[in-house]
Formats: sequence, structure tokens, C-alpha cells
Amino acid sequence: MANDDAEKLLNEIGQLLTEDCEYPFEPTLLYAQLDRNVVGESIFKELGNQILFRWPAIEGLPYALLDLWEAQDGDDRWAEMEYLLRDGKFEVAYIYPDEIDAEEDVVERRARSVRRHFGEKPIVYPPLLPEDDAPDYYL
Repeated sequence: MANDDAEKLLNEIGQLLTEDCEYPFEPTLLYAQLDRNVVGESIFKELGNQILFRWPAIEGLPYALLDLWEAQDGDDRWAEMEYLLRDGKFEVAYIYPDEIDAEEDVVERRARSVRRHFGEKPIVYPPLLPEDDAPDYYL
């Protein structure tokens, strides 16, 4: 993939992250895991002395991430990425499959990433939806 194409997709991801109007969009950490037709994204926002986990409800975000991942060379695709948005700029770090310990859970890697970028602050997770409020899906 040409660097210009990657830059456009990375800028699009940053723009999509700004769509969460409920909380300030900076500083924000997007931690994403990707594989063929699979996208798992986690969004964290630094709020003073704590980190807030946000449910990733940004409609175009998984598609932009998948476009970025699929555009990479198939033999050298990254498996996870960190996208940090801070002070009007973004930083991206790619994590390749050979850099991932197969014995370590993604939750541990994700928490380590949050600590690396935001320090030793508690992460606040929203309550799970009660079963009655959970969406129903029919096939």
C-alpha cells in the first residue's frame, strides 16, 4: 500500500474517533485487533485521574480499520495496533503476529498498552447492559 493511502486511512480513523461527542476526543487510545474479516476495537479516554473505556459505537471505524489492515502486504500484516490521539496529532504502533505471546490474553496486552500511554490510572468500564436491554439479533 502506498504511504499516501495509509495516511488517508489513518486520518480517517482519527476523524471517526472525534465523533464521540459525549467525552472529549483527546487524549484517546484505540487498541484494535484484526484478522481476516474480524475487527475488535477498544477505545480508552484519559479523564484526569482515570481512564474511561468507551464502547466502540462509531459506525465507520471497523471498516476503516479493516481497509487499512487489508491494504497491507499479506505476508507482513500486523495483527494489532495502537492509535493514540493527543494534542491534535496521532501516533500509530503496529504489533505483528511474531511479537505476540500466544499464551497471553489480548486483555492483558490491551491493559499494558493503556498503562504505557496513560500511566497507572484505574480503568473505568461501563456496566454491562441488563439482559432485557441487550439487543436481539435474528438470522
